[in-house]
Amino acid sequence: MERRALPRGLVGRSLIATLVFAAGVVPGWTLGELAERRTGSPLLDWLVTCGWAALALRLLAPWASYRPRDAWVGLIPLYNWYLVCVLGWRVSLLPLRDWEPREDELWRARWLTGDLLGYWRADPLPAESPRAAGRRGKVRAGSDRAAGRRSR
Repeated sequence: MERRALPRGLVGRSLIATLVFAAGVVPGWTLGELAERRTGSPLLDWLVTCGWAALALRLLAPWASYRPRDAWVGLIPLYNWYLVCVLGWRVSLLPLRDWEPREDELWRARWLTGDLLGYWRADPLPAESPRAAGRRGKVRAGSDRAAGRRSR
């Protein structure tokens, strides 16, 4: 039986988004500050801080309908913190979504109705059954493009 997910309230969602932002930015600040103290280079401080935020964006991107390659934008100072906020806000609502899925996610997304009108839900990728895994190597007639004998 499928468990029905309900949207989080504003306080709960804000708290989760704040924790995600703190985990995505504060360690970078700390490591950058330590690097600057050790080397005396403020540029290294920015590089470490931006690198940590880019790593956080890379990890959060697939969960919030961003592509993993969008993490390169995380190397831009200040803009990366904005993106961590956006992704934190989106991740805090999962498994529901209040944003439209990307085109490559549409095949597994569904628009919810009733009390959840205005939300999307993207179901996880289906697990492969053991029978299908066992047959994967065998191509039978009609199970793959041009797999069987051609008719005239």
